[in-house]
Amino acid sequence: MTDTASGTAVRVSVHISGIVQGVGFRPYVYALASHHQLAGSVANDERGVIIEVEGPASRVDAFLAELPEKAPRLAVIEEVVTAPLEPRHQAGFSIGATTGSTGRTALISADVATCAACLAEVLDPGNRRHRYVFTNCTDCGPRYTIVRDVPYDRSATTMAGFLMCAECRREYDDVTDRRFHAQPTCCPACGPRLALRTLDGTAVPGDPVAATAALLAGGAVVAVKGLGGYHLAADARSEAAVATLRARKHREDRPFALMVADVAAARSLAAVSAEEEALLTSAARPIVLLRAREPGVVAASVAPGQRSLGVMLPYTALHHLLLAAVDGPLVMTSGNVSDEPIAYDDTDAATRLATIADAFVTSDRPIQTRVDDSVIRVVRGRPLPVRRSRGYVPMPLMVPVECRRPILACGPELKNTLCLARGHQAFLSHHIGDLENYETFQSYLEAIAHLQRLLDVVPAVVAHDLHPEYLSTKHALSLPGVELVGVQHHHAHIASCLADNGVTGPVIGVAFDGLGMGDDGTLWGGEFLVADLESYERVAHLDCVPMPGGAAAVRQPWRMAAAHLDAAYDGKTPAGLAVLARQGRRWTDVLAIARAGVNAPLTSSAGRLFDAVAAILGLRDEVSYEGQAAIDLEMCADPDEPGTYRVDVANGGPYVVDTGSLIRAVVRDVAAGVAAPIVSARFHRALADAVVDVCSRVRSARGLDTDALSGGVFQNVRLVELCLDGLLGHGFAVLTHRQVPPNDGGVSLGQAAVAAARDRLRPS
Repeated sequence: MTDTASGTAVRVSVHISGIVQGVGFRPYVYALASHHQLAGSVANDERGVIIEVEGPASRVDAFLAELPEKAPRLAVIEEVVTAPLEPRHQAGFSIGATTGSTGRTALISADVATCAACLAEVLDPGNRRHRYVFTNCTDCGPRYTIVRDVPYDRSATTMAGFLMCAECRREYDDVTDRRFHAQPTCCPACGPRLALRTLDGTAVPGDPVAATAALLAGGAVVAVKGLGGYHLAADARSEAAVATLRARKHREDRPFALMVADVAAARSLAAVSAEEEALLTSAARPIVLLRAREPGVVAASVAPGQRSLGVMLPYTALHHLLLAAVDGPLVMTSGNVSDEPIAYDDTDAATRLATIADAFVTSDRPIQTRVDDSVIRVVRGRPLPVRRSRGYVPMPLMVPVECRRPILACGPELKNTLCLARGHQAFLSHHIGDLENYETFQSYLEAIAHLQRLLDVVPAVVAHDLHPEYLSTKHALSLPGVELVGVQHHHAHIASCLADNGVTGPVIGVAFDGLGMGDDGTLWGGEFLVADLESYERVAHLDCVPMPGGAAAVRQPWRMAAAHLDAAYDGKTPAGLAVLARQGRRWTDVLAIARAGVNAPLTSSAGRLFDAVAAILGLRDEVSYEGQAAIDLEMCADPDEPGTYRVDVANGGPYVVDTGSLIRAVVRDVAAGVAAPIVSARFHRALADAVVDVCSRVRSARGLDTDALSGGVFQNVRLVELCLDGLLGHGFAVLTHRQVPPNDGGVSLGQAAVAAARDRLRPS
């Protein structure tokens, strides 16, 4: 590519794509080129960074070799394209202005936690940014949540309205400064500014952080504006404060996330492995689900009935200062009423959170895109995402098949994300939520429009779920001039796991979740598929039972207990079961609905099976959030119990796992007085044994020895570990999720991968 004679001057153009804007890449290139005494220039364009270097061939070669190896820590280099140019024999190296191009492919960084250098300035009484909560540099600070357009320049962010003071401008223009072209650069002199406000909007005089800490210490609930929206904060040690927050937020049982000052504080609350510590301290700063210590340091209302705590570390200077002032853990939960999207607009927050918060910590820096905190748990030393959002979005995922045409995948109804795909890149959106109310659906539409604008993607292919009543499906069907691709829900789950692992299949896919529309019109959810990215075959499933009352059975697990017991005992449920006695006449009414098949769709759902067993064990008859009974069943299980139950599998096409045999085994133990933790443990092990049994039968018939585990039920760590033990012990290779959630938050990635694979088969 370059002349091998070291003394001959050559000139080379270098185009770098990836996350290379807003991360200090141009000053890095400037310094590297200066080190090698090369002439040329570097500039941003709408695709990434464009470089021209000129000098002796040996120095140019050394520059090119070092360029990707020593890049800034936040940079993600995806492609480097070089081309020879005619030498100009110019002197010096310069940093140029942003240039235009024909297509926007530059990537925006995710939001990044405050770096050590910025935090040191905030804590230094002699620094001009002492206690300034918006301190940032090229290594940290807001990115995705403030960007309005690309290229990533200050004028295209929500910082456009803040004129830099002379000192900030000097830093911004100084190529040797770590704030060189850091678009959110600011200080107390030029803003933004923080304020503590009462419910009527009046600013509280004095230091907002100290005043907020005093409010929290007094038991108040405070709405705190963060990077991607408002949190609701309360003293996690105060039962009264947490109970007040729970009542006002109408969040009956779902655990609250905690924020603590550092890893040592996290260890005082929970066990922290090396892998969990790495996640806690990463630039993404997700909520990490940790095994809680006993007795608890925090109020019981933080995570009622749970063995785990969701813990995160501070990711803004405001969080650091607030945690130091409070000197203890804080509840930091999404600023919303349950089931609504997180509040991020100041006016909207003042209205929607006025009945929850006693005061507001706010600022005059607008948030462009609302983004919830990410949630991750660790299984066998590897991350298992539960929610992929702040800190990770909009970083692309690489898919194993190239998209011939741009794709929009509209995602599912619950835990919605959407996905835009082009080339080998898939851009999963931040967590949108459940598309069951107007506000969330509007947020969904805004997210689609914003990502399309940032990526300059106009989809030609639109993938959607098969369920005709999902709002995401209806949106897909409303789009003109696109090719529609319907993707079965559980195929999308397995395709998501395949794409997450960079493979195309085929595999034996095990998709266990709440429910999804099957291609036979029933509600699937306990599926074994032979699948690749293009197609699937349903080769086995859990036995189907009615779901009496439809959606009501999700809210009332005892209904699923009635259906499973009725099926297991051929309509002759044993008398004396506590779950039956608790419901009285309602039990008979629900059985009549189930047997008549009126508003009682058939389902093979593994999630609903968990619900049934939880109700039989007396753990929960009704839930306040989806999956609560299944979580209770997981939390209840005795980790030291080695026992299991025999589960029959009927041969045929497809195989059918006889859940009736499992239910009868559970009932026998309950009738014998076996404790719920023992029964739960045996149930988990029996279901894992059934997975191994079915996969072994399919391997014998099809010759496949790789399994993929996906679906929301595989957020259950106990079940995942038991399946891994069994499958690996029988010689299978096992794929699990690593970058996207196994729950419905990863479905849009699977839809995009399926659409891309099918589009490749389409005649040109």
